[in-house]
Amino acid sequence: MRNVTIGVCQMQMTKSVDENIQKADSLVKEAADKGANVILLPELFERPYFCQERRYDYYDYALPVEENPAVQHFRKVVKEKHVVMPISIYEKAGTVLYNSIAMIDTDGEVMGVYRKTHIPDDHFYQEKFYFTPGDTGFKVWDTEFGKVGVGICWDQWFPEAARSMALLGAEMILYPTAIGSEPILESDSMPHWRRCMQGHAGSNLTPVAAANRIGIEEVEPCKENNFQKSALKFYGSSFIADETGAIVEDGSRDKEEVLLHTFDLDEVREMRMSWGVFRDRRPEMYKLI
Repeated sequence: MRNVTIGVCQMQMTKSVDENIQKADSLVKEAADKGANVILLPELFERPYFCQERRYDYYDYALPVEENPAVQHFRKVVKEKHVVMPISIYEKAGTVLYNSIAMIDTDGEVMGVYRKTHIPDDHFYQEKFYFTPGDTGFKVWDTEFGKVGVGICWDQWFPEAARSMALLGAEMILYPTAIGSEPILESDSMPHWRRCMQGHAGSNLTPVAAANRIGIEEVEPCKENNFQKSALKFYGSSFIADETGAIVEDGSRDKEEVLLHTFDLDEVREMRMSWGVFRDRRPEMYKLI
């Protein structure tokens, strides 16, 4: 028996980096105190979702991993609480800017970085303006509490990403995310968003967790953004799915909260092996992709 508890933190962001880090700190410590071993925060939780608009001065938000205030803060928290955390950041690497994850193990050391592979470009989700597609390939980290794979937001929609992490040995797949209203499409993407990740869990027989933000974030007209005015309503609905794809912890659309669920990773491994999904793969037949 190898029990591991995943904690998911859902939160609303303010315009203050310090306030957001402190709020995240409170949620993370609540999760840890309730028994979480692996704790997930939303994508780019240090700020409002700045990709809603295009402003050149926002490039200055990007920092090297070792200079990022959230990474430095949570290195201490992780060590104190003896947990594992992926930290979502806007990363500067030389002259290139990425949407990245810094994985921190229980000793407070950064194990490595994953850079977001799939970069969206849509109305008010204008990430190609800010981020270069990642160059790390998919990553799975062998942490004290299991082998953890992490994708970032838009990576959620791609079965190739989840399968790649599963093939690398992931015992759980985590997705920090920032998603909400689709003002142009006028659709509620939440059920579709969830079903895609539930499918990844069921197809790979691997637990999946997603952490989203909540609240309305508005862009006010100014010269720097060519007087754009817009708003996104982030729909929360963070969740944890088990290895069959069933949602076992269900977040609300509009409340800050912590979700927790415990898995016996040995039991999950036995189920994954017994289904024969990886035994019966036929990679030689998949040359089309």
